[in-house]
This record gives sequence, C-alpha cells and structure tokens, in this order.
Amino acid sequence: MRARVALAAALLPALLLAGCASAPYEETALPSPSVPAEVETPTGPSPGPSPAAGCEDPLASYAPLDPLPSPDSLPAGSTMAQIRDRGRLVVGVSADSLLLGARDPVSGRIEGFDIDLARMVAEALLGDPDAVELRVITAAERIPLLQDGSVDLVARNMTITCERWEEIAFSAEYYRSGQKVLVPLGSDAASLDDLAGARVCAPTGSTSLATLQRDHPDVEAVGAATHTDCLVRFQQGTVDAITGDDTVLAGMAAQDPYAVVVGEAFTDEPYGLGVNADDVDLVRFVNAVLADAVADGRWRASYDRWLADSLGAAPTPPVPDYGRG
Repeated sequence: MRARVALAAALLPALLLAGCASAPYEETALPSPSVPAEVETPTGPSPGPSPAAGCEDPLASYAPLDPLPSPDSLPAGSTMAQIRDRGRLVVGVSADSLLLGARDPVSGRIEGFDIDLARMVAEALLGDPDAVELRVITAAERIPLLQDGSVDLVARNMTITCERWEEIAFSAEYYRSGQKVLVPLGSDAASLDDLAGARVCAPTGSTSLATLQRDHPDVEAVGAATHTDCLVRFQQGTVDAITGDDTVLAGMAAQDPYAVVVGEAFTDEPYGLGVNADDVDLVRFVNAVLADAVADGRWRASYDRWLADSLGAAPTPPVPDYGRG
C-alpha cells in the first residue's frame, strides 16, 4: 500500500499541471457549479435508464454532406458558417483520459485520438486544425453544455445510446470500445463477477456507472467526477477497482504499474461525436469529415499513434449507418 500511495503522490503534480499548463492553442476549463466534484453512489440495484421510445437503431446518424464544402463555400446561415465567422470551433474534451484526450505534462498540449478528430473537423471548417478551442469538461457536463450551446461538439469518448439521442444528436460511430475492469496487479479477480462487495469507481454521468449500478448490484458503485478522480482513489486505496471503456482503462494502466486491465469486454460502447440536436447540418458536415478521414488513412494513422500499443493493431473502422431521416 505504501508503494501505491507514494505513486499517487508522485502523480499528483502532473494532475495539477493538467489544470494549469499553457498550450499553443486556446483551451478553457469550464466551472461546474451544478455538478458535484465527487458523488458517492448508493449500493444496491438501480433500474437504469428506460428504452427510448421510437429509437430502433441508436447508431443511425444523418447522411454526410456530399460533396464536403470548403471553408470558403459553407452554406449561408448554416451552423458551419456561424462557426467560421466566429473563427474557432469549440469542442468539449477530456484532459485526463490518456490516449484519448490528455494534457502532455511537457508541452502542455491536450492530445489523443479524440483530439485528433476534433482537429480534423476544425481543419475542414476553418482551414486550420489549430482553430479549435478545447474546453475541458466532465462526463456529466457533456449533454448540458451541448444543449445550452456552450460547445459546438463533444469529443470525449461518448457512447451513442437511444436515451442520449432524446437530448442531443450524434455523428456516425467512429470507434467501438467495450467496458472492462481495472484491478491491482496480482489480484485474483478476472472480471466484475469476482468483485462482490468491492468498491468499484466510474465517472458520474457515464454509461459505465449506469451499467455498474444496473447489472452488478453486488458491488459498491462509487461515482466520481472524472476518471482521474477514480485513479487517485484507486491509488490511495479508497476504491478497489475501476470500471470503464477499455480505451480509458488502457491509459490508466499505462500510468500505474501496479494496475492491470482484466477480463473480456462485457458491453459494446460505440463512440460518436456529440452535437446539439438542432444542428443537423453540422452532424452531416462532421459525418463527411469522418468518412474522408477513414478513406484517406487519417483515422488509421491516429489510431496507430495513440491506441495501437495498448489495444493492438487497428480494427476495421466502424461502418457508418446513415439511416436517420
């Protein structure tokens, strides 16, 4: 335990740096007065979200614009033209999900697979991948900040669900993840089924926490504001395990030599870029950008840079579903 606490102490300066380092392009951390920094979730079964009426296929998004307009030929009055006139794309991101969206402690730059996608959209809209304002948000803030217009997009390992389609819109699926569990190195646990009575952490507002509450009432579900909060608790010994997408847990294991990801994925977590429900034109624009990134190899190059070492060779990119009317 002493070694684990020492490691936690060693990591804390980097975590603090993540909140204050400068970067070569604009970033904004939003205050969260309505979202508690730490939420303890009661144990016991939870009914979970009810199926959304009329949502037969949550992966169905809107057909991409064809052809994709250049920054100089965006339709007048469109959401894209408004963003161009503003001069920057505002994207809600994570700064503590290593490999997906995390601040490099040396350069101060937020980087990762999700960040690459945000920059691709900015380049298509404004002709410059750096014309992006990255706003660091929690999982619980993703939908409210899209709904009130504080951000144009959310690129934060966000699972597409029918329930979320009732509140926001999504791009086509850009990556398929799955929920696993992270435990101490040397643990006998091979899955959540082996953790009865254990304290298991996941971010508040995530599908990981909802699944934990709904399907695993024999564990003590512990909600926290971010994955980093879960990791610090894990290192301090106040929780016994962390559950989340394999992409996120791979980044945690890379930071903590006393942690290991175990078991097979027990959910499907299709990721999409979140958009305000009224901005269908922007969804169609984003879908065209994603399709181009797959076709010209940028999607695979980004995967190879960020995820291949932890998750293996790049899978076949998800086949987009454009069946939403």
